[in-house]
Amino acid sequence: MKGNVTLTMIKPTAVRKGYIGPILAKINEAGFRIRAMKFTKLSVKQAQLFYEVHKERPFYNDLVDFMSSGPIVAAILEKDNAVDAYRTVIGATDPSKSEEGTIRKLYGTNIQENAVHGSDSDENAIKESNFFFSALERF
Repeated sequence: MKGNVTLTMIKPTAVRKGYIGPILAKINEAGFRIRAMKFTKLSVKQAQLFYEVHKERPFYNDLVDFMSSGPIVAAILEKDNAVDAYRTVIGATDPSKSEEGTIRKLYGTNIQENAVHGSDSDENAIKESNFFFSALERF
C-alpha cells in the first residue's frame, strides 16, 4: 500500500529567487495538504546527515555545500500516493528534462539547483519527515 505523506524542501536558490509562494501554490493546486512546514537553514552537519545516503557519490560534497548555503522551506505534504503524486508534480531531477508545467521545469536552474527536493520512497518520506519535524509540529 502506498503512503500518504512525502517531504519536500524548497532549495536555497529557489528561496533566494523568491519562488516560495509560486511553488507552494503549485503544491496546493495539485491537491496536497501541508501537514507541517518550516523556514530554516541547514548547517553543514545537518546537510551531511540528511544526504548521508549519497555519501559515496561524487556530487555529495557539492550537494552538502549547496543545501547549507542558504535558507530552505521544509514541508510534509499529504495526499493519497503522495510520493509518486509529488514526483509527477515536480518533474525530472534535471529541469531541462522535466515536462512543461512541472515545478522543476518552471523554477529549477540546473540538476543540483532544481528548486525542490521530493522523497523518493514511502520509507524515505517517513525518515525525512522525522528529520525535520517532531510529532508536536505536525497537524
